[in-house]
Amino acid sequence: MTNRRSTQWGRLPAEWHTDMSDEYEWAPLRLPPEVTRLSASTRLSIEAEFRGWELTRVRLYNDGSRRVLLRRKKSRLDSADSSTRGPDHTEL
Repeated sequence: MTNRRSTQWGRLPAEWHTDMSDEYEWAPLRLPPEVTRLSASTRLSIEAEFRGWELTRVRLYNDGSRRVLLRRKKSRLDSADSSTRGPDHTEL
């Protein structure tokens, strides 16, 4: 599991890997520099409201881009086929 996770999440900051448990689905996102803080907040709120994602981590980079880590609790049905499903979006 660790090998799959390290290749799948290779672009995340190293310290983010320590908090990732198998109880949750994880969705790493990259927000480009042209996405304003207000727009990002609105879009992430929509993800939370209608898809059940919660914001776990945000990292702002010098170029203005952001890395975001969302999570949501796995349902019983999701845990059976979680290895074949990816996040809803890879980039907002």
